[in-house]
Amino acid sequence: MIELINVSKSYPTGELYNGLNLRLNAGDKIGLVGRNGTGKSTLFKLILGEELQDGGEIKFPKAYTIGTLKQYFQFDEKTLIEETALALSEEDKYDIYRAEKILLGLGFSMDDFDKEPNSFSGGFQIRINLAKLLLTEPNMLLLDEPTNYLDILSIRWLTAFLKTFTGEVILITHDRDFMDSVCTHTLGIIRKSAFIIEGGTKKFFEQIKANDEHHEKQKIAQVKKIKELEEFIAKNKARASTSALAQSKVKILDKMVILDDINYDTTLEFDFNYKETSAKFLLEVKDLSFGYTPDNILFKDISFALSRGETIGIIGKNGKGKSTLLNTIAEELTAVSGTSTYHPACSFGHFGQTNINHLNENNSVMDEIYSVNHRLAESRIRSICGLMMFSGDNAKKKISLLSGGEKSRVMLAKIIAKDVNLLFLDEPTNHLDIDSIAALTTAIKAFEGSCIIVTHSEELLRAVCDRLIIFTNDGADYYNGTYDQFLDNIGWDDDVDDTPKKVAKPKRNKKEIKKLRALIVTEKSKITAPIKKEIAELEELSGPEKTKTQSRLNLLQNELVKINEEFKIKLDEV
Repeated sequence: MIELINVSKSYPTGELYNGLNLRLNAGDKIGLVGRNGTGKSTLFKLILGEELQDGGEIKFPKAYTIGTLKQYFQFDEKTLIEETALALSEEDKYDIYRAEKILLGLGFSMDDFDKEPNSFSGGFQIRINLAKLLLTEPNMLLLDEPTNYLDILSIRWLTAFLKTFTGEVILITHDRDFMDSVCTHTLGIIRKSAFIIEGGTKKFFEQIKANDEHHEKQKIAQVKKIKELEEFIAKNKARASTSALAQSKVKILDKMVILDDINYDTTLEFDFNYKETSAKFLLEVKDLSFGYTPDNILFKDISFALSRGETIGIIGKNGKGKSTLLNTIAEELTAVSGTSTYHPACSFGHFGQTNINHLNENNSVMDEIYSVNHRLAESRIRSICGLMMFSGDNAKKKISLLSGGEKSRVMLAKIIAKDVNLLFLDEPTNHLDIDSIAALTTAIKAFEGSCIIVTHSEELLRAVCDRLIIFTNDGADYYNGTYDQFLDNIGWDDDVDDTPKKVAKPKRNKKEIKKLRALIVTEKSKITAPIKKEIAELEELSGPEKTKTQSRLNLLQNELVKINEEFKIKLDEV
């Protein structure tokens, strides 16, 4: 379906790819992995034609369409449903139900349909773009971090949608569970080239590790062989009786392809400094309530005690108040009622979505780290900078010049620089790659203190959380159990009262129904006509030619069955 042949790409800062090759077949869903800076997003730009490769070729079939998620917002219509419906084709412009179904799946309510698109938060504006993209039904989807700003319920809906999407997908995401649930293959940009396997990320990284170990063994054996050859040549080249033999060894040495050393990519490392305490409970929250107005109470009467070594996860839909609860516990917001009582020996580090705004834009990375702990020597500060991938002169970079992801790493570095026994972490996995998330997860599990974490990552919830605070449509409740226990005993279904399956079909008059059905039949004929024609041509073949094309014939017949089923569903929905 799409093929990249010997693609190379460089910038003044360095080379990204050298001889990158990739072929996607029909229906392949590819999870794209690689460290930050290896060129994952650049690969998308090359496929979309937004940038040109330095060398090589990118091939597409004729009339092949590619859809990508826009990260900027420009809305022209007065209502959400009108804005989303702009993405419908001319033939489908009356089928507003399709737009409604996708919007509801992405977490909007029917009450939202008449609201202005610009009135929604940034996270929901991304969902509007995602809904418009999904409505266009492209042959291929390029999705760069589509789960950013999506809550667990919306991620689950998107997972189900992509699983049934019949086209091709290339997906960049830091959410390993999401990637493995959706993708049929894993593709990695490893040392400036592409490596792809069928299967999930676990199998991929195990294979990479095995390949590297095999390469290292070959390299060691080669180095030994080269040394033996060089010693033999040195001893025997001067003797008349052995000079011919020595010369043959020189030829062997000259023809030998020298294996490269493996240059391992750098990754983030986390090592939270635990402040010793004998306290059994570091924090007690009692009857905590908060609202921006008396009529808009986000949570009420939250109570729990956090013991040393425990981690509590705060989960739920976006916009319900998860970050607000964390900020209220951290006393950055003033509670309407209730208290948060810290043990005198408690010292906490807070990584939050709004804390990035507290960074001094005029400071360097080193200055910011020093600001939280004046006892640190410069060597230790540089060491922390290195852990957060600010090595060399990058440690002296001004905060104002950093990207959002880099600023997040500075915030994490400031926590590492302190001695703490309590961590407040609000969406800490945003802007981190898969390897860095694994390192963070390991560090949280190893931390002897306590942690309260807001996250939409089900993988992280399962790995580190002992108990939960769950935001639902009715507020927030404390749950004394793990995430898997919550799913088994309660689950999300009771909270989702606005999913597409529960939405009644909009009422239509007979004339509109007849028109819609005619449009659907016309669309079906357009799509199936060339397939039927090719099937007829293949069926007329005989002998060896028919045998050669049998697999193609089977594929087309299966595709025709699938299309007929899809259009039957469309007709039933009218």
